[in-house]
This record gives sequence, C-alpha cells and structure tokens, in this order.
Amino acid sequence: MPTRITIIGAGPGGYTAAFEAARAGAEVTLVEAAWLGGTCLNCGCIPTKTLKASAEALETARRAAEFGLSGVCELKADMPAVVARKRRVSDTLRGGLEKTCARLKVRVVMGRGQVVSASLVKVTREDGSVEEIAGDKVIIATGSCTLNLPSLPVDHKYILTSDDALELDHVPGSIIIVGGGVIGTELAFIYRAFGSKVTVVEGQTRILPVPGVDKDMSALIQREMKKAGIAAELCRTVNATEIRDGAVVAHLGPSPFLPEEAIPAAARKEGALEAEAVFVTVGRVPHTEGLGLAEAGITTDKRGYIVVDDKLQTSVPGVYAIGDVLGPARIMLAHMAVAEAFVAVKNCLGGDEIVKYDVVPSGIFASPEVADVGLTEEQAKEKGFDVAVSSFQFRELGKAQAMGQLPGVFKLVADKASGRLLGAHLAGAHATDLIAETTLALQLGASVQDIAHTIHAHPTLAEGVFEAAHMF
Repeated sequence: MPTRITIIGAGPGGYTAAFEAARAGAEVTLVEAAWLGGTCLNCGCIPTKTLKASAEALETARRAAEFGLSGVCELKADMPAVVARKRRVSDTLRGGLEKTCARLKVRVVMGRGQVVSASLVKVTREDGSVEEIAGDKVIIATGSCTLNLPSLPVDHKYILTSDDALELDHVPGSIIIVGGGVIGTELAFIYRAFGSKVTVVEGQTRILPVPGVDKDMSALIQREMKKAGIAAELCRTVNATEIRDGAVVAHLGPSPFLPEEAIPAAARKEGALEAEAVFVTVGRVPHTEGLGLAEAGITTDKRGYIVVDDKLQTSVPGVYAIGDVLGPARIMLAHMAVAEAFVAVKNCLGGDEIVKYDVVPSGIFASPEVADVGLTEEQAKEKGFDVAVSSFQFRELGKAQAMGQLPGVFKLVADKASGRLLGAHLAGAHATDLIAETTLALQLGASVQDIAHTIHAHPTLAEGVFEAAHMF
C-alpha cells in the first residue's frame, strides 16, 4: 500500500512536495485555503517581477534616444492594463500547476487544514463543511503573511500592504514605503519608474539591511536610489499615522532598534512626511492560524514559527514542516522551500536526509538587481578567515556598454591562502541569473583559480565573474 501524504499549503514548497511525492509513488492530498502557487505565484515573486518587467520596459522606452531611436514616445503606466497582464501571468502558471496535479493524480482539496496528528488532517471548506483526511505523514507548508503594526493600521486605501501594492488601479503621486528590505526596495524602484515620488523609511543604517547582503551592495543600491530620485530616511521609524485631507501623514522618530550613537543627528529629530499612500513592507509572520499546532502538540518558537529538526520533522513524529513557516532562523525564500520539500518527501518515505543551508543564493529585483551567495566580506572575517576580496565594475564589460546597463559590480570573497571561494555578491543587470555560476562553484568547493581558468564566452555579462576571479 502506498504511503499517504497530506500536504497543507500549495506554495512552491507545498506543490513541489506534492509532485515529488506523487512521482515517488505516494498517495498525495494537497490542501490549499486560497490558490495554488501560494504567495510566490499570486502576490509575491511572480507578480512583482511582472510589474518590474513593465517598469523596465517603460524606463527603456524613455531612454530610446540613447539607443539612436527617434520619434514621439509618450508612454505611461496604464495600471489596469499592467495589473491585468500580471494576473494573466499568474493565471497561466497556476493553470500549469493544476494540470500537473491532474497528471500526477494529486488530489487537491480547497479549504483550511488543521493538523490533528500525522494520520489525520481536518479540512474546513469555504461552505463550512469539514472533511477528514486520513494518512500516514503530514507536511506543513503554509508559508507566511504580511506583518501589521499598530502605528500603521492597514485600511487598504491609504495604508497598504505589499499585496495591495500589486493591485493598484492608478499610480499614486507620492508614496511612503515603510521598510527598506527586499520587498520595499523592489517596490520603490517599480513605482518610481511608473512616476510616483517615493520615500523609503528604514529603521536600520542602510537599505537592504539583510545579513546576506554585502554592505557594498547596499551602498550601490542607495546611490542608484538617489540617482532615480528615491529619497531614503534611514535610522528612522514611523511612530504614528493619520489621514488628513485625502493624504497620509506619517510621523517619524529615531529608530528604537539602534543605539543612540549609531543614529545621525538629523535622524534623531521628530518629523513628518505626507503622501497619497503608504506601503507597509516591514516583514512577515507565520501563516499558522487555524492549523491547530498547540492542540496537536507541535512546538513553535516565541514568534510562532514551527520548530523542526535537521530532517524537517516537527516535535510530532510523522509531521514535517517546510518553507516560510519555519521562519528566519532558516531561510525564507521560495527556492529554499523547494529544496526543503525534496528533503521532507524523502524522509516521509523512509529516507534519512538533512537540509544544508550554507549554499543558498538570493536575488533582489531592484534596479539594478542584487544577488548573493555564501559569506559576505564581514561574515567571512567574523568566522576567522584571512579574507581576500576582488571587485570588477560592470561598466568595464563590453556587453554592459552595448546594453547601456552600466551600474553594478562583481565582488568575490575568498580565503587568501587557498583561494577557495567563500562568497559572491553581484549587483547589476541580470545579477540574479549570473549568481548561478558562483553558487555552483561554492557547492563544489571551487577556488577563484578554478573560475579564472574557466573560459567564459565573449561578449557576455558573465565575463565579470571571470574578471573578478582573474584579478586574484
């Protein structure tokens, strides 16, 4: 008799687990409360990249004269059309998932899942009816949702979530984006290209204050923000908001997350900003409401994220968890959820796999893009490595000059004695695609000499990795 696996949540981790388990011969039931594809496909990765494609097309059209193109060109963002295209892209990909479920005989149940035990999941459908699904193993893949703050009461009209920002039927004249992390930075460049006046408020000392993002990449993005006309209020937070005459007034104060000596004098003063809209992009929380974790005996941390061992099993034998629901102690990225899905399925079927988190690339779709893998220069030094660093500028590449894409840098971090690659940090056009080479190099334990001895095609942007390696 095949192993029966019930998967709760149909995002990248959930549907990957479902497909992998079905291919391995398991009997699979996939439970989803909203839509196949989860946050990533419906209000995250794919929709933001679709909007970014529209923003990039608009920016390229505005630069037509630089490429020797003449004529009247008065393009603007038609937001209903932009949003309609975004929905078509998501619909197409979601349809593909539905077809794969049918082909692999994955049973899809729409409703909210509640874990009773490894052998029982209750699903409450939208009409209130309840179905009990018996099985042998459970994989929780319910992901995360937007974090709400008392000082930023979301009303979906003036104060918006990142989900709302992807559904606007107009371009606001002015926007305050609270949070200069990945989502906030991406939306800042997108809406600036569409024509909004944008101000980013960030409580840390830099834009993209993410541990894996090298400080040099943050500095580059801050410069490009300034060039684009995006204002940045660093070391500050929004303490309160009020709606006044059809606009939002955000009251700012010094960041409570920093020691006083780290806050510049200008940022210590109280102030206020006014805009047509505020985008709240301050973080995410686990999507576990109604899952019955406590009742089932599944341990969570103090923030509500599910605790698992290195094989992704929870405190209840036979119940596993993957993806964003594990929290930032792991890595909250769609492709990490996919990698975890493969491990969880193998272990559900009797395997003994563990997850490795040391070589995980990340991509940030700002303008220019930022991508990283491995250790930053600072992290490598903290770990005791005698660090050697090499950088190569995008503008020195023939392909970058031909494309008219000059901002960017290739930065490699290596162990000085052995030359072993420790980390790679890229900013520039297609950086999120270019990071794959250095990810493979890290996975294989390669050295910068190995990269430098690898012939790279010309003229390509990938030559920047070669040049940075060759400089060692």
